[in-house]
Amino acid sequence: MPYPMQLGFQDATSPIMEELMYFHDHTLMIVFLISSLVLYIIILMLTTNLTHTSTMDAQEVETIWTIMPAAILVLIALPSLRILYMMDEIYNPYLTVKAMGHQWYWSYEYTDYEDLTFDSYMVPTKDLAPGQLRLLEVDNRVVLPMELPIRMLISSEDVLHAWAVPSLGLKADAIPGRLNQITLTSSRPGVFYGQCSEICGSNHSFMPIVLEMTSLKYFEKWSSMMQL
Repeated sequence: MPYPMQLGFQDATSPIMEELMYFHDHTLMIVFLISSLVLYIIILMLTTNLTHTSTMDAQEVETIWTIMPAAILVLIALPSLRILYMMDEIYNPYLTVKAMGHQWYWSYEYTDYEDLTFDSYMVPTKDLAPGQLRLLEVDNRVVLPMELPIRMLISSEDVLHAWAVPSLGLKADAIPGRLNQITLTSSRPGVFYGQCSEICGSNHSFMPIVLEMTSLKYFEKWSSMMQL
């Protein structure tokens, strides 16, 4: 969960989110170094008399300022492509869950089970129990086992939505007539919150997502109770 006045990301819950945070820090350091160098050169040019007028025509300088940006782009592109392929990799998922976006709620179907489907609505403010979060709590949470690869199929029945859970590094568009696929793996148990991240109408702000990551034993017990 984010907290007031937070500047960085939420704590990573999945290996993919950890990689994304490392890449963010890597890229931010490159941007900081470039900005510092440019600021230093600007200050130098404003405060120092030109003593080497031939520098403006030097081939060496032109070569350096052509090669250096290319090398920096390579340093950014290589880890970015690596993470991109990791996010698309799906190998032998333990479970498949289909999430369908509606105006304005989510419905979930556990496709590996015969009859395990439910709708997930936001809990109104007046019905919140002590300790529950306004605009983020739902009546039916998505319960999933932790430390196992899970495939999410995302689609919509009416307009564009987006299924997003920041702490897991997940965001996928829900498009009518199209099925998008993402993989999630939680490295620890807990309750993780997300929201629809695509403006989908007047109640766009009232489509929260709640994932409850549990042990495999608890998940099997919960799934058996839900099918009764």
